[in-house]
Amino acid sequence: MSISPSPVKSDPEYRRRENDWRLFLRLVPYGRRHGKLLAVSMLLLVPIAVASAIKPLLVGQAISLIRKEPNTYQFLQNIPLWQGLNILIGMLLIATIFRLVLTGVQGYLVQKLGQKMTAAIREDLFHHVTSLAVRFFDRTPVGKLITRLTSDVESLGDVFSTGAVGIVSDLLSMVVIVGLMFSIQWQLASLLIFILFPVTWLIIYFQQQYRSANYKTREELSKLNSQLQENIVGINVVQLFRREKFNSELFRATNQRYIKELDTSIWYDSAVSATLEWVALMAIGGVLWLGGWLLLNQQISFGILSAFILYAQQFFEPLRNFAEKFTVIQSGFTAIERVVDILDEPIEIKDSSRTQSANVNSEFGYINQIVPKLESQDFTPIPALGEIKFENVSFAYKDNDYVIKNLDFTIHPGEKVALVGPTGAGKSSIIRLLCRLYEPTQGRILIDGVDIREIPQVELRHYMTVILQEAFLFAGDVKSNITLGDNYSFAEIQQAAEKTNVATFINQLPQGYDTQLRERATNLSSGQKQLLAFARAAIRNPQILVLDEATASLDVGTEALVQEALNQLLVQRTSIIIAHRLSTIRNVDRIFVLKRGELIEQGSHEELLQQQGFYATLHNLQMLGA
Repeated sequence: MSISPSPVKSDPEYRRRENDWRLFLRLVPYGRRHGKLLAVSMLLLVPIAVASAIKPLLVGQAISLIRKEPNTYQFLQNIPLWQGLNILIGMLLIATIFRLVLTGVQGYLVQKLGQKMTAAIREDLFHHVTSLAVRFFDRTPVGKLITRLTSDVESLGDVFSTGAVGIVSDLLSMVVIVGLMFSIQWQLASLLIFILFPVTWLIIYFQQQYRSANYKTREELSKLNSQLQENIVGINVVQLFRREKFNSELFRATNQRYIKELDTSIWYDSAVSATLEWVALMAIGGVLWLGGWLLLNQQISFGILSAFILYAQQFFEPLRNFAEKFTVIQSGFTAIERVVDILDEPIEIKDSSRTQSANVNSEFGYINQIVPKLESQDFTPIPALGEIKFENVSFAYKDNDYVIKNLDFTIHPGEKVALVGPTGAGKSSIIRLLCRLYEPTQGRILIDGVDIREIPQVELRHYMTVILQEAFLFAGDVKSNITLGDNYSFAEIQQAAEKTNVATFINQLPQGYDTQLRERATNLSSGQKQLLAFARAAIRNPQILVLDEATASLDVGTEALVQEALNQLLVQRTSIIIAHRLSTIRNVDRIFVLKRGELIEQGSHEELLQQQGFYATLHNLQMLGA
């Protein structure tokens, strides 16, 4: 007789079970947050299981009482038949009502627990996703993230509440039923236990297959959501280039793959229910066969046989519920895997421990704390604020595919510098590194002599403001899109709008500063959106201002107003301007000419023209085109 070896850590099945347990433990802290709610819902399972299990016993006693069988309880034998039946009916009614009431209360508590856990997980996931580096979003489809935050999180909450608590309830019911059956008649109880073993093996097999199919189903659902989101966002391009039919075919193909995987998971889920139905019928047949033989040999009574027929039905009801809950758990484990993949995604860009522990009270306190330290170390005067220094900075979005190569330059405080070069030269990448949306692959970037990795991100992004070519506005009113959640008074908002010549446009809106903007601000023109972006910058009064083709979407009249405002906004501020129209940067202090990630020329407009280099070539081509 051979004994099957115990699973080892190299065994795939062992690793899968270990992984499932690890995934489940990730939910435990969320359950602990609502420990009282969980404890009450678990304690209610005991009286519910008892109330459910005694009903077949009471029915059996009623039959034994009618037939005057010796196994009838003693207190029922000494009273009239109708009185005894009324007592049993009353007990049955009380047990039923008691069970229904407690089941309703317990179900409500479990659902409440699940919703609280789901809300907490969704909040943590959202906070984590918004803290991830831009690099993560470059490689992750938006639809995939939406699926994780919605349907996956809903399934995940069910694992702990409906699934785990439900399985405990079903196991407890089965234990109580088994105990009562063995207290009544051990042969029939043993028969039902014997039937249980092969059924358990079948359920485990079907559940494993369901788990695999469900994972593929959710992956296809993510692709479906990604395509849907992409087509809605790009609806203008879809319709302008008549891509409706082509995109519909792509969507139909993905939808068919999703349906195919969903059908597979449904088949395995249905197989569990069908198997249990057949086994329940076989159990009843087995009880009738063995119970009939015992009855003929006068080893049991009709009352006991009737009770076991009901127990045969009721015994597999928790098992059927157990299988359904197990399906929920398997589906939930798939969701947990996908959600945990996001939660375990490392936050690439975060404040250092030194930065986090610093006690900063002023708006730019951390920078001001560091700069005096530099003075005390090398006995040099405190530099004016706004200096930017790149020290041998190289950067690659992918391994060894460098878009910036060994950049080494200094922008002095208050200096206005323009970045020019062909598409792909690395202009926008420099801005992303400066704003710390990405980390340099090599080298370091300093602001006022401080490595930007040592500056809290909140301070860095208050100290420096970026105005992009296309302003993104949130759904809400005009005021909130200027303040972006920061505490500014209405007077400060008005002052910033007037300073950037935006107040006139805002006052022409239906409700002025309280005008509600639709999603993506579709009720404003591109130029109006850009004007609000300038007001955002002005209200923050940054020391460093970055303009990434910020006036490209404005008409000539509006650009003249904004340019006038910019002339005031740029005073005594370090500024970096990315421009494709070289005519707009003639008055800057220096121009950096980039090509394939390298700084190949620098100087004023006139100096670069005299060099007759790459900049002069670009300038002559634009003048020729004009």
